[in-house]
Amino acid sequence: MRQFYAVFLMMLASVGPALAEEQGPIGIAFVEAPEQGGGVCTGRDPETAFACAREKCVAESGAAEEDCLSRTWCFPAGWSVDVFVQHEEGPHWHEVLCGLDSRETAMAVAADLCDKGRRPYLMECAAAQLYDPDGNTVEVTP
Repeated sequence: MRQFYAVFLMMLASVGPALAEEQGPIGIAFVEAPEQGGGVCTGRDPETAFACAREKCVAESGAAEEDCLSRTWCFPAGWSVDVFVQHEEGPHWHEVLCGLDSRETAMAVAADLCDKGRRPYLMECAAAQLYDPDGNTVEVTP
């Protein structure tokens, strides 16, 4: 019986670290092909997450892989917000912030970025996409 417990404990000890790795925090990667599209993926490391996001960018935008640029990585992912911003002269871009502690914080950050008092040159500015800590798209509501 002692041999059984010894073998059982050794097996349990070897499985524990593997389970801990699978349960640990994830990061989030944002890739963008300017004026064309982008991709977002989560992962345990930036290389894996960026590769996944780049694949999504190519598929979504039809752009070449080299046009899909790595933009932002946060670890742990936290809440993320993608803010669409357009200058009054026409150029537009996205500002992505991640690693935030809550949905409310993400929306407050977006509102602050879009404050016309601080950025009077903006023609348009709004939260375009919101992501939860698992990288799922969440409805953007004020």
